Amino acid sequence: MPHITIQMYPGRDDETKKRLADAILETASRTLERGKEHFSVSIVDVPQEEWKEKVYDKVLKDSNTFIKPGYSM
Repeated sequence: MPHITIQMYPGRDDETKKRLADAILETASRTLERGKEHFSVSIVDVPQEEWKEKVYDKVLKDSNTFIKPGYSM
């Protein structure tokens, strides 16, 4: 079932990432009315100097991005 990928700048410790993944899992499970065992969550650190190419430009073009960035690069 759903796999959720979170991309963000590096710098957060594993405990913080786990809390974020748990919060996203909880919300997704409740919203989609599916058990947590149906989900997986990964967090990918993307260096700031690679963000525009690897993330920003892609999400602007992706028709599946439901919330576009509120910032510009």
